[in-house]
Amino acid sequence: MLPIFVVNNHGQFNHLIHRKLRDMEIEVKMVPNTTPPSEVASGCRGIILGGGPSLERAGNCAEYLDLGLPVLGICLGLHIIATARGGSVGPGSHGGYGGVCVRIAQESEILAGYPEQIRVWASHADEVKAVPAGFSVYAASDICPVEAMGRPEERLYGVQWHPEVSHTENGDLVFRNFERICGL
Repeated sequence: MLPIFVVNNHGQFNHLIHRKLRDMEIEVKMVPNTTPPSEVASGCRGIILGGGPSLERAGNCAEYLDLGLPVLGICLGLHIIATARGGSVGPGSHGGYGGVCVRIAQESEILAGYPEQIRVWASHADEVKAVPAGFSVYAASDICPVEAMGRPEERLYGVQWHPEVSHTENGDLVFRNFERICGL
C-alpha cells in the first residue's frame, strides 16, 4: 500500500507529524519539499504539508496541489494552500506558539467527530487573511477567523494548529479523518 507523504518544509514539527502517523500505524514517508511532483504523484496516496519558517522556502509544495491527491496542510501547509489557490496570508495579531480554544464552525470530512470546541496548540505569527474562492471555513477562534478550511471537491484541507502535539485535544482525529479521505 502506498504511504502518505509528509513534506518537510524545514519546520520543527515535521518529524513529530511523521512519528505520530507511524505510531498510529499509518504507512508514512517523509520527503523533502524539493521532491519532483512526478515522484510525489506516483509514490503516495495523500500529502501532508508540514510547517516551516516561510512560504519562500516551500519548494514544490504549490505544485503538489494540482496532482489530484488529498492534501492536508498544517500551519505553513495551510498558508501554502491558501496562497496557491488565490487567498492571502499575513501577520497574525497574536504571534508565537500557545494554546487556543477553537470553535468548529461547519461540519467537514477533516474535522468529523470533533465536539463544538477543542483546545489546540498553534502558532499565529502568520494566518490566512483571505480565504480562496470555493473554500469553506471549518473552524475559527477569538484570535483567528480561519483556524481550518477546506475544499472537498479538490480534497484540499488545512488547519492552523498542530494536531501532532500532545497539547492539542484529539489531534489524532485529524489524521484518522485524513487517512479515510486518502482511502486507506
